[in-house]
Amino acid sequence: MRFERRVVVTGLGAITPLGNSVSEFWSNVTAGKSGIDTITFFDPSALPTRFAGEVRGFDAAAVIGKKDARRMDRFAQFAFVAANEAVKDSGLVVDDGNRDEIGAIMGSGIGGLTTIEQQHQVMLAQGADRLSPFFIPMLIGNIAPGLISIHLGLRGPTQTAVSACASSNNAIGDAYRTIQMGEANAMICGGSEAPITPLAVAGFCAMRALSTRNDQPQKASRPFDKERDGFVMSEGGGAMVLEELESARKRSAKIYAEIVGYGRSSDAYHMVAPDPDARGVTLAMERALRDANIKPEDVDYINAHATSTDLGDISETSAIHRVFGEKAKKLPVSSNKSMFGHALGAAGALEGICTVLTIRDGIIPPTINYEHVDPACDLDCVPNVARKAEVNIAMSNSFGFGGHDAVLVFKKFV
Repeated sequence: MRFERRVVVTGLGAITPLGNSVSEFWSNVTAGKSGIDTITFFDPSALPTRFAGEVRGFDAAAVIGKKDARRMDRFAQFAFVAANEAVKDSGLVVDDGNRDEIGAIMGSGIGGLTTIEQQHQVMLAQGADRLSPFFIPMLIGNIAPGLISIHLGLRGPTQTAVSACASSNNAIGDAYRTIQMGEANAMICGGSEAPITPLAVAGFCAMRALSTRNDQPQKASRPFDKERDGFVMSEGGGAMVLEELESARKRSAKIYAEIVGYGRSSDAYHMVAPDPDARGVTLAMERALRDANIKPEDVDYINAHATSTDLGDISETSAIHRVFGEKAKKLPVSSNKSMFGHALGAAGALEGICTVLTIRDGIIPPTINYEHVDPACDLDCVPNVARKAEVNIAMSNSFGFGGHDAVLVFKKFV
């Protein structure tokens, strides 16, 4: 049956505050390094929060070309370059024989905010007739997979997932379903975000959602730690190539892991606050396990959403206890956001890459800045130092404003 088609991960690509390639990114993640520092893109001195996870040393023109790079918002540049790395890594060659069976689904919670802010300033200062003719196509969220499909000549399903901080997980999960159902044999998927702008940072400051630990930015993102005081905004892009197993085997592709489960739900509770009873999160995790036909006791690791917010970390802890019962306190659970911050719509893609590499290498990334035990977050948070462990099955959680919950389950390929 089409719904029983197995789906594997054959390529990875990443642009992050911890490196502009998967190898550099993963090396820094397993070393427990922080990619958080004072904002350099603009003067943040008037804001309560003056730090973020910026992507540094990124040269879009080197990959895309100067002309095309100028016609892309930063979020689309991240998606394009990450996808390019993932396809190259996979060894997948797109030609007239397979392009109809390959598509792209990328996620972004906001889209081209940099372009919106810049062009608004142009209009105010110079008038409407000075706006770029590329203003609209640069800002729309769906342009990222559109550009990827145009560049590679993909004629398979192409779309964008927009579910705030769950966007990337939804994109990866929807790509997985697309292959399962026989609508494609390979999909490029993931997500990107470029929200380090004056308006976005000020907006999240107005919500009082961000950490204000300006004197110690590298220690500001501290998921599960009792002294956490808000999340740290970051940016970046991550991409995976998913393929139907037999298609990957035919071309002798290397296989990182198999994706076996996808669960979705809604909190149906509040615009931004998590449900204190964690009903939606619990449901998404249970659905992902059921889809994977895996028992809770068989999971070896959870890559947590854990953003370093007071209520969010507690809610996720509660859901983990509900789903995993007595095993919850013994199950390794870590948050990559402690190192590179919260990349919003790109978060799930970057964390999915870490989850896949955890399975491949048997190294669980740490939760850094874990210094003060919070009884309400009574989990094995893999504090401060990466841990060697055999990981056969891992779960990756993503939850977004509006109550969107998306959970993926990856498995060692055998």
